[in-house]
Amino acid sequence: MRSAWKWMGYVLVIGGMLSLLMACGTKPDAAAGNTGSPAAMDKGKPAPDFALQDLKGNSLQLADLQGKKVYVKYWASWCSICLAGLEDLNTLAGQENDFQVVTIVTPDAKGEKSSKEFTEWFNRQSYDNLTVLLDEDGVWAKKFGVRAFPSSYYIDADGNLVKSLPGHASNEQITQTFEGMM
Repeated sequence: MRSAWKWMGYVLVIGGMLSLLMACGTKPDAAAGNTGSPAAMDKGKPAPDFALQDLKGNSLQLADLQGKKVYVKYWASWCSICLAGLEDLNTLAGQENDFQVVTIVTPDAKGEKSSKEFTEWFNRQSYDNLTVLLDEDGVWAKKFGVRAFPSSYYIDADGNLVKSLPGHASNEQITQTFEGMM
């Protein structure tokens, strides 16, 4: 009997750890254009040339950043891992780097707030250096192949995808990845 309780304890601990690890993962969501099999993005191929608006209504297109390296981070306001990394990312975005930091959220998809609610929430935060773009219909999330939050995309100065990774990336990892790009 005692070993059965011990076994159940292990199962609960492992289950809890797995739940935490997957806390910011996403499920397939047709409303966001994610059907469970995201579009494959081949490294070295052109990154999706998104054209999105920021929280102030200004438009930004990847083509506007031609000639610059770009770090794109997809994240969500409900994702604890995403939120834990925002202060550091804000710091990175405010530093002199040879790359641009752009973040994207998908309002009304996968449990995210509406555009209005998200903007009101974000404007109460102290992340003054972050560029936050709204992927209203999740069209670009599908083209990038976003399957979990956060997800990172590294784009070279020619607009080609060099690397993509799900999960958190530290400022050091982001900087080292761009330093390794030619």
